[in-house]
Amino acid sequence: MNIGRHAGALIIVAAAAVGPAVGGAAAAASAVGNPRDPVTAGICVKGTVAVGSGPFGAAVNPVTGTVYVTNSHAGTVSVIDGVTNKVEATIPVGSFPSGVAADPRTNVIYVTNAVSDTVSVISGTTNRVIATVKVGTNPLGAAVDPRTNTIYVSNSFSNTMSVISGQANTVIATVKVGDFPVGVAADPQTNTIYLTQAGRNAVSVISGKTHAPGAQIGVGRWPYAVTVNPRTDTIYTANDLGNTVSVINGTTNQVTATLKVGTGPVGITANPPANTIYVASEQSNTVSAVSGTTHRVTATVKVGTVPVGITADPHNNRIYVANSGSNTVSVLAPCTG
Repeated sequence: MNIGRHAGALIIVAAAAVGPAVGGAAAAASAVGNPRDPVTAGICVKGTVAVGSGPFGAAVNPVTGTVYVTNSHAGTVSVIDGVTNKVEATIPVGSFPSGVAADPRTNVIYVTNAVSDTVSVISGTTNRVIATVKVGTNPLGAAVDPRTNTIYVSNSFSNTMSVISGQANTVIATVKVGDFPVGVAADPQTNTIYLTQAGRNAVSVISGKTHAPGAQIGVGRWPYAVTVNPRTDTIYTANDLGNTVSVINGTTNQVTATLKVGTGPVGITANPPANTIYVASEQSNTVSAVSGTTHRVTATVKVGTVPVGITADPHNNRIYVANSGSNTVSVLAPCTG
């Protein structure tokens, strides 16, 4: 999941990201590598779903197959049935909803409201807001550790990370971090949190047990989004101004590779069973598929206008992309036939 573009320009970006709707025709990806490989053989747009105004964040509950998309201009969350690709509910939340994360164990969804400085807590069973949690200033990213039932929120203007108990729906810790934190990801295998500091071109490594910041890892220019593959203990950052992805070894906290992707990469997600990473680039209107084995781009596909949020459902091998300029969600899958 991920939000927006340059520092301090969140509202400006969202206001500019309004455009015509995207049609439903399938688009095939260009591909490099072994054509027999189901990953490198390409990804295709399998469907397009109309949602609210200014979709930014995207998350999926792989247990229920339900997709959640924040509509930043509308102040709502669209709930999409992953089987039918139909919007089954629209939920009012706070002002300028941005990040979103789903807890598959509790079927609870967490939405950061950037202007309200709150997190909306949504029941995945009733599609209703069941709590509202006050956090820091301009909360953008959200991540869940389902093993500990803990939620992590990046507050970009107050330079903090809020730690929320999923049981009590209260902030149990506030961690001071660096300059303009945006993306956040949790590794449930190691109980480690990774937080991008866009203003410092770095990633902070934070203990989920003590909430103490540890290593600070230098990455590419303006890292906005971050994702983790827990199966390989590898972390990936989308570096917006560098047009790159940094690959980090979770054991050594060292950058092991840097690869070029599209222009303005601001969203990133991992599909652990496929060991594939997907990167949304808002200026080139593309999604790049990256092999977690070779760390090479294996396919690139055109999606809607200004793709920002992106999430993967590992159970059905589907990727969902929030196109902020098109007010749509692109549904991607490996090409067949």
